Amino acid sequence: MPSLFKRRKADPTAPAPARHRRYLPPPSRLRRERRALLRFREQRIRDLGGVVLEMYRQDDFRQDVVYEQAAEVVALEDRLREVDRLLTARTARRERTGRCARCGSPLHAAARFCPSCGQPVEGAAGA
Repeated sequence: MPSLFKRRKADPTAPAPARHRRYLPPPSRLRRERRALLRFREQRIRDLGGVVLEMYRQDDFRQDVVYEQAAEVVALEDRLREVDRLLTARTARRERTGRCARCGSPLHAAARFCPSCGQPVEGAAGA
């Protein structure tokens, strides 16, 4: 029976597909994931301690089992660091350059003019 779907060969002269911009997840989702990872990490650490204790009691220490479970804990810690980094990037606010000299309105870092009075910002590029 002939195949309904044929594979197309990649055309080396075709332009690369456009990459889609990946957005950061909302802070609430990141915080939920972080709490779940912390709970799971603590559980895995307790499990690892229990396994080592049982191995000691039975005088049958298996290093491969300990390494495997410790690697899982380290992977969880790596993901926790990544979530912390994403949460910091997501919740960080842009620094403000200061206030307008004429009216005192707060100015954002990329502002060239005051949003309230239209005064050019001192030291702005192109001003």
